[in-house]
Amino acid sequence: MTKVKLIILSFVILLSSCDVLKEVSSMYNFSKCDFRLNSVDNVRLAGVNVQKVQTLSDLSLFDVAKLTSAVATNQFPLDFTLNVEVKNPNTEKAIMNGMEWILMIDDIEMTRGNLDRRIEVLPNNQNAMMPLTLSFDLNKVLSGKSADAVINFGLNLSGNGNKPTRIALKAKPSVVIGNMTFPYPDYITIRTEFGK
Repeated sequence: MTKVKLIILSFVILLSSCDVLKEVSSMYNFSKCDFRLNSVDNVRLAGVNVQKVQTLSDLSLFDVAKLTSAVATNQFPLDFTLNVEVKNPNTEKAIMNGMEWILMIDDIEMTRGNLDRRIEVLPNNQNAMMPLTLSFDLNKVLSGKSADAVINFGLNLSGNGNKPTRIALKAKPSVVIGNMTFPYPDYITIRTEFGK
């Protein structure tokens, strides 16, 4: 190998190791970010929009019929978007390429999944929003509960002002370096206030 080829190869290795260090540093920055559950949107229980519904009497007859039909079939799909706000207190950009998550409501595991999307948060206390679209059968998760209890659980999900008062999210961000995925070593618990 000629001297020029060795210099070029060394330069390529140096650049790629700098990229690796930059990605690792960005993920570390992401793990040091502040997280909070900002809001819950588009809450649908058995296909009925219950975003602003406080009690069953707020529902139309058609919506009550849909919920009753769901009770009869023992299927109560709950769909909503959980907006996670990320604040980066670091002096450098924070980046993740994906995230494993576990949704907890009243300390009960509801569902788990993965967010396969790159999220970048600018430094110096800048914020970014991570919307997670969630869907699961509430009847399966709350098996043994009465139909009224399942319905009320779905209605009360977003709390006052669409704030997710009963929810916690366990999250494990990861970064992709080359062809390999490196997850953060442990789950971060995200609640409704920063740093809680």
